[in-house]
Amino acid sequence: MLRHFIRYGQLIPLPILLFVFGIAMLPFSSGIDLPWKSIAIDISLHLVLVFAASNFLEWRINKYPTKVLSSAHANLLAFLIAIILFLIADLFLCTLIFNDKLYLAQVDNTETMRFIMSWLCLGWVAHITVLRKHLAENNKDIELHHHAVVSLREAELFRLRQQLQPHFLYNSLNSINALIQIDQEKAQEMVGRLSDFLRLSVRRDVEEHINIQDELAYIESYLAIESVRFGNRLKIDIHKSGADWEQANMPASILQPILENAIKFGLYCNIGEVLIKIDITLRDNILFISIENPFDPSTQPPRGTGFGLEGIARRLYILYARTDLIEIKKNENVFSTLVKVPQ
Repeated sequence: MLRHFIRYGQLIPLPILLFVFGIAMLPFSSGIDLPWKSIAIDISLHLVLVFAASNFLEWRINKYPTKVLSSAHANLLAFLIAIILFLIADLFLCTLIFNDKLYLAQVDNTETMRFIMSWLCLGWVAHITVLRKHLAENNKDIELHHHAVVSLREAELFRLRQQLQPHFLYNSLNSINALIQIDQEKAQEMVGRLSDFLRLSVRRDVEEHINIQDELAYIESYLAIESVRFGNRLKIDIHKSGADWEQANMPASILQPILENAIKFGLYCNIGEVLIKIDITLRDNILFISIENPFDPSTQPPRGTGFGLEGIARRLYILYARTDLIEIKKNENVFSTLVKVPQ
């Protein structure tokens, strides 16, 4: 609540009102029956002067060349302005009510109190203004930090997306090179499918989240290339369940490196047909995607950089600030990867 009042300047009128109230009480504290006209002139004069001084003080602090003016400097500035206010008020009172000797005597007797009240009032205004300036600068720094964090996050996500496909492209180009020697028709077919796949990839670079059906269409384009590479050895079984799973969204290009990893472990470690199972379920507002492939624990597949699954885990953490969204399990001869995408 205090931050709210300081931010919008709602505390600034309070010290001014208290100051004017104090000036109004001084004549009554003397115990002398003083004329109302002189009292009204005294109050009106101090109200105008302290209001002008407060606005000047606030303007001067906000125009200070450094980012934030210290409280000590603001207090010193308030002290100097209070002296000027006191001198001007005394001069005007002597001019406006010169014929009211009794009231002027009361003013002379309360000079010290009047100066202290004006200093306290302007000091209060100065401190409130300094706090408001601190808050404004802090909010500006927080906003700049937020923009920097967002830019860094987007840059890292872009870098992660760009690093997911090179190994697949290397393998595809090597396969095309091999097919040219033995089956030019298949090589031509693979070039066409690779072109379609890359075209889809370029369109998705600007999208961080996509619909699950769009991701499946992307995966089908990828699997079409792999089917040319491995022929009838590669079998894919996709199972979907859960109400409204078609409406679910997920980060783009998450499944392709997982499938590439499954194909590497499944086909390089086994002879004959290999079945890769993909299970998609929407449950409790979370999209579960499980990919299973057989593997032979006694056979070591070709080693890679290990970036695929690590990059996915990093992307999920950046997007959802959670480290439990990807699970990897090895159960006998089955290697499974589970991805959880909050909706």
